[in-house]
Formats: sequence, structure tokens, C-alpha cells
Amino acid sequence: MADSKNFDIKGMLDKAKEFNVEDINNIDWENMGSWPLPGKVVFCSLLFVAVLAGGYFGLIADSLESLQREQKKEVTLKSDFENKAFRVANLDAYKQQMVEMEDSFGSLLKQLPRDTEVPGLIDDISAAALGSGLTLKAIDPQAMVQTEFYKELPIKVQVSGGYHEMGSFVSAVASLPRIVTLHDFSISGAGEDGSLEMEITAKTYQYNPDKEDVK
Repeated sequence: MADSKNFDIKGMLDKAKEFNVEDINNIDWENMGSWPLPGKVVFCSLLFVAVLAGGYFGLIADSLESLQREQKKEVTLKSDFENKAFRVANLDAYKQQMVEMEDSFGSLLKQLPRDTEVPGLIDDISAAALGSGLTLKAIDPQAMVQTEFYKELPIKVQVSGGYHEMGSFVSAVASLPRIVTLHDFSISGAGEDGSLEMEITAKTYQYNPDKEDVK
């Protein structure tokens, strides 16, 4: 039995060697049953490969690309879900923190100076300039700026003197018990004696009584 199979295989190989490429033009496509066995095997093999290739590129390739896209979406959705789940789990804690922050913010707002304290602040700035050895040339409160929860009062200050004295003045203003911030300073030469002139804007903040409820 095995000898018969070996013989058949050998015969097929011999016939395949006799195959000539030019014989393709003489193939009878309408009567495939009359083809020799090697031709049938080759044709079926080519047909099988063509079907596999067509099926892969026509169906599987697109499906693989779609699968990869969905897998990427899955990773993103899992991450979003984890973030949202964490937020939901801590929602009550966030709400409590918000209430505490609003209460703290409201308390800080009420600590801001009132209108009646502004003249005292101007006196303090003037005293800081003179105490630092500077000459106070001008101190000019500007128009009040209204924000949602507080009022902002810019005060333009112009002084002259030495560089170190100006540094001492800035430090003294920053140390005032009232909330004061310094902005937009410029320093230029003032005279032949080497003195300098500085212009700076001091801003103080007032509590807005019209916004009692900050929540």
C-alpha cells in the first residue's frame, strides 16, 4: 500500500517536471476534469490561497482594525469609569470640603477692612515712607474696583530717596496689619545728588457688605 502511494507521488512529481509554462495557453478551462492530476492540485492550491487572501483582506483585516480601535476605546472608557467612580465614591467628602472652604472664605472676607479704615491705611503708608527715610511726594487713592466678593482700592505712591531706603519702605508696607499688596513699581533717577524716585501702586481690599452670602 505504501509502495503504491510512493509510486503515485513519484509519478506526479515526474509529470510536474514535464509541465511547460507555455502549456497554460493550451489549457481547456471548460473541461477541467480532463486536466492531469498535478494541474488540478496546483489549480486547487492557487484557488485556496486566493480564497484565503481575499477573505483576509476583505473581511478579517477590517475586523482586526475595528477590534484594535475598540480595544483602545475600552482602555479609555475604563480609565474614565475609574475616575468617575472615584469621584462618586468621594462625592460626600468633596461636598463637605466645599462647605468648609466657603465658610472659611466668608470668614476671610469679613476680615477685610471697611471703608472707614482706608484713611488710617493711608496714614500708615505715609508713616512707613517717612520712617524709612524717604520723601513722600504723592499718595493718591484711585477709583474703587468692584469684584464679586470684595472691593479693590489702588493707591498710587510716589517717593524719593535712596535705594536701600526704598527697600525698607516696601518691607514696612508689606508688614502692615492690613492686607496690602504692591504692584507696578518703577524707579528712575531724581537728581544730581544720586537720589532715586519710585512710583508704586499699593492695593488694599475692602469687604463688600452686599455679598454677605458667598455660597
